[in-house]
Amino acid sequence: MILITGAGGMIGSHLIERLSCNEKKENVIASYYKPTIDMKEIEGKATFVETDVRYFQNVYTLVEQYKPQVIYHLAAQSFPGVSWEKPQETLETNVIGTANLFEAIKLLRTKESYDPTVVVACSSAAYGYVSEEEVPISEDHAMLPLHPYGVSKVAQDLLTHQYWATFGIKGIRVRIFNTTGPRKIGDVCADLTFRAIQIEKGYIPPALRVGNMENRRAILDVRDLVSALILLAKKGAPGEVYNASAQRVYAVYEIVEIIKKKLGLPFEVTVDPALFRLKDEPIIFGDSSKLASATGWKPEYDLATTVRDMLQYWREKL
Repeated sequence: MILITGAGGMIGSHLIERLSCNEKKENVIASYYKPTIDMKEIEGKATFVETDVRYFQNVYTLVEQYKPQVIYHLAAQSFPGVSWEKPQETLETNVIGTANLFEAIKLLRTKESYDPTVVVACSSAAYGYVSEEEVPISEDHAMLPLHPYGVSKVAQDLLTHQYWATFGIKGIRVRIFNTTGPRKIGDVCADLTFRAIQIEKGYIPPALRVGNMENRRAILDVRDLVSALILLAKKGAPGEVYNASAQRVYAVYEIVEIIKKKLGLPFEVTVDPALFRLKDEPIIFGDSSKLASATGWKPEYDLATTVRDMLQYWREKL
C-alpha cells in the first residue's frame, strides 16, 4: 500500500500517474486538500481521500486505516510569495502537517508492528541566498532561507531527521530544486508558457510580461523528479538527505528564447516590476551526485522538451 499526501499538486499528480502504471488503483491512496490542479485529469487513477494535514486526527485516521508501507509526503503550501501573505497557514501546513504524519506513525507503532518508509518532499528553498562561487550546492551547505516558506521547509527537513534519530521512523529527505512540467502553476516556466499560449490564441496582446530576466535556475522536469522519488523509496538511506536538481542552469531570458522558438510567433518581451519577488535567490542550482550515487538516477528530459510539453498542455486547456 502506498500513500501520497498532497496528491492535488503538480508533483503528486504525476507521481500518481507513474504509480498507476505499476500498481492497482486500490493500492495507491492519494490524500488532497485545496488542489492546485484539475483533479479530473487524474480521476480514477488512485483511491482519493480529502485530508487536511494540519489536524492530527485526520492524518492518524488515514494512516491507521490504510497502513501504507511507503508514504510520499508532498502535502504543502508550496509558494514562497504566498508564504509572505499567509505565514501562519504555511507553517501550519508544512511544519505541523509533517509533525502530524510522524506522530500518527509513532502512535500506530505503539499498537502494532508498523515500519513504513517516508519520502519527504523538502526544498532547496531551505538554503536561501547562495553566491555564484558556491553552486552547485551540496547537502551540507548552511540553511538560511529567505522567506517563511523556506523556514517551514527547514523545519520539515529537520523534523524528518529527528523522528529517524529519536524514534527510528524511516524518513528520507529530498531537497527538491526548481521543478516544473504540465499542471504546474506559479513558477517562471508555467507563467511564461501560459501567457505565450494566450498570445498564440489571441486572448492577450503579443507582449510577454516577465519579471527578473537575469535570475538563473536549474529547472528539473517533474517526470525526472518522480523517478527520483520512487528510486529513493527503494534505495535511499533512512535519515539521509538528497538534493534533486537539474544539471544545467538557465537564465529567464534563455527560457523566453526557448518559448519563442517552440511557439514560432513574434512577440515583444516587457519587464514588469510587479512580477519581481520581495526576496529572491539570484541562482538556484544543486549538486545531485549523492542522489545519483545512491540510486543510479539521471535526468532524462531537457528544458526544451519540458517547455514544449507545457505549451501543449496550456494549448489544450485553453
